Amino acid sequence: MSTEICIVPVEGKKMLKAFIDFPIGLYKDCDKWVPAFEDDEYKSLGDDNPSLSFCERELFLAYKDGKVAGRVAAIINRKANEKWKENAVRFGWFDVIEDYEVAKALIDKAVAWGKERGCTKVKGPLGFTDMDREGLLVEGFENESPFTVIYNYPYYPEFLERMGFVKDADWTQRYIEFSDELPPMMQLASTVENRFGVHIYRAGNIRQMARRGREMFHVLNDAFAPLYEYTKLSEEQIDGYVKQYVPVLNKDMVAFVVNDEDRLVAFTVTMPHISQGVRKAKGRIFPFGWIHILPQLSPKRNHVAEGLLIGVLPEYQAKGAALLMFKYLHENYIHLGIKRLLLNPQLEENHKVQSLFGPYDPKPYQRRRSYVKEI
Repeated sequence: MSTEICIVPVEGKKMLKAFIDFPIGLYKDCDKWVPAFEDDEYKSLGDDNPSLSFCERELFLAYKDGKVAGRVAAIINRKANEKWKENAVRFGWFDVIEDYEVAKALIDKAVAWGKERGCTKVKGPLGFTDMDREGLLVEGFENESPFTVIYNYPYYPEFLERMGFVKDADWTQRYIEFSDELPPMMQLASTVENRFGVHIYRAGNIRQMARRGREMFHVLNDAFAPLYEYTKLSEEQIDGYVKQYVPVLNKDMVAFVVNDEDRLVAFTVTMPHISQGVRKAKGRIFPFGWIHILPQLSPKRNHVAEGLLIGVLPEYQAKGAALLMFKYLHENYIHLGIKRLLLNPQLEENHKVQSLFGPYDPKPYQRRRSYVKEI
């Protein structure tokens, strides 16, 4: 029997579908893995992704014995390379059967593609921007992943380290429990409002949510500017994210803080933990995937939430804006019946955001890692 490994670039709709669908079969017996939404994958990997205005990319499939055995995306983010003064090729969307030779062939192909374009290092898993899934799971394999992050088998990091990759950055993911009583620190909320001129903004309709949604991504650009591999989102990207995500948000699970000039200075976005439904739907909302997802959007049936994003303008990071957000969400969570929040992945070196949740004594949940290697 032939054991030839073949790595080929993705061309055409059929191969793109094979690229997107590959993990569904790979993880069919894993109840911790959660697929990305299929529609989001097509938008990210297709030719209409606005990130392609400053990124190059090539998608590769691995075949062994005539069957798809792995996938990888090779990406060069020119804005990131210019900002961080490096010539790096990223790898993302990395999935592979438990076969080291296939994994190595995939990464070698991404490396070769990058070297042809002048790259001197390879790092990942990373996407086009910070809004894409990033970081290989290295701890917490026993826990179900939120649908917004990467889950992978334990052999993935073993393979990369065998290839000579080393840690570049880690994201920790934690969870917090909510009781029916607010932490004592929340009593300082009125003091914060009076002293620093900030208060919670309550959106009344989708138009107001969309307006604050646009401002939210501008806060994100300022707050995340110094963080690992971050590059500012363009107006075109922001438009896309606002149209894609704002209409599905529950206003009682999103907190906006504005100052006396009505300027957004801080925000946090949470939503119900819908991983089980997304897995049952295989990432497809239509035609019938929504049947599995819709019940999990009801707090009466789902008492766990996910933190998606949090951002505070640098000049307000020591002024209690986060306290106002947590008080608002906690009060709403009591009403909604939510008992646990899975926090979004946070860079372990970002001590400011790590410390925001101190009053809730966060517990470890998962850890993700970006690897790097000179080429």
